[in-house]
Amino acid sequence: MQSSMSVSLVLGSGGARGLAHIGVINYLEENGYRIRSVAGASMGALVGGIWAAGRLTDYTDWVLALTRFDVFKLLDFSFSWSGLIKGERIIELLRDLVGDRNIESLPISYTAVATDLDSGKEIWLNQGNLFDAIRASIAIPTFFTPHSYLGRRLVDGGLVNPVPIAPTLKDVTDLTIAVNLIGKASPEMEDQPEPEPPPEDRLSTYQSRIRRFIDGLYKSEGRPEAPREEDELGLFDVLNRSFDTMQSTVAKLKLAAYTPDVVVEIPRNACGMLDFFRAEEMISLGRRLAEEALGRRNGQGRPALFPILSHIRQADS
Repeated sequence: MQSSMSVSLVLGSGGARGLAHIGVINYLEENGYRIRSVAGASMGALVGGIWAAGRLTDYTDWVLALTRFDVFKLLDFSFSWSGLIKGERIIELLRDLVGDRNIESLPISYTAVATDLDSGKEIWLNQGNLFDAIRASIAIPTFFTPHSYLGRRLVDGGLVNPVPIAPTLKDVTDLTIAVNLIGKASPEMEDQPEPEPPPEDRLSTYQSRIRRFIDGLYKSEGRPEAPREEDELGLFDVLNRSFDTMQSTVAKLKLAAYTPDVVVEIPRNACGMLDFFRAEEMISLGRRLAEEALGRRNGQGRPALFPILSHIRQADS
């Protein structure tokens, strides 16, 4: 039985795990849920913005065709101390794919969350150029350079709000559904092997190349590289895991403060930050976990007869 409920959709941050957002959206649309607003941080802002612009199918087709080497080619190294990647290449590609849009022209309410690097404040971008908002929201510190926009230096919204529920509190919708990409690690994910690498070695080493590049920036000139233990983490891995740990802590606080009606939890170990070549796997995972989360909710009855009133109470507290 299909639902006709209206939904405020909150899409969290988490790198390539954000491809699971596509599966969640597909499941909602196929089952009659009417998405009336989207708030997103980082990859959630990217997928949510493309969906709001009506081009998610085109983006899905493109990302499903990505190989490891395609991902590497999209990384336009900046050789700057403010960030490793400029991000211009991927944004221009998305502009070509989606078309340049202003947020005000979108058919639904849309908010991308970013962080003001100087003040530390959470910034809601709900007007102006769509891809300026997305570029600011995905600017992972040290990885992407900050994005200068509206007189501010903006970085990844996941720093301060990896599951941005607050922008949806005034929505007049039946349900608030949040997708948290930093859920509890799953033993099931640990047991699943990565997809087989392509036959050409150059296509299978993009992540090791990135690791070597990042680690190399921090080696003293002329000093030989110290031997690394087999299980020793490189700088790339330390940065990646540290960012996930920080976001996980903040996400728990946000979910406790603004409890949505449904939370779709994507395990934090579902894939690596840059594993965009695993799109098919992540989309399927998002669809399956959305079905499970909404199935549990439907089996237990509605969590709140008047979710709008609960939002008002939270906003006033």
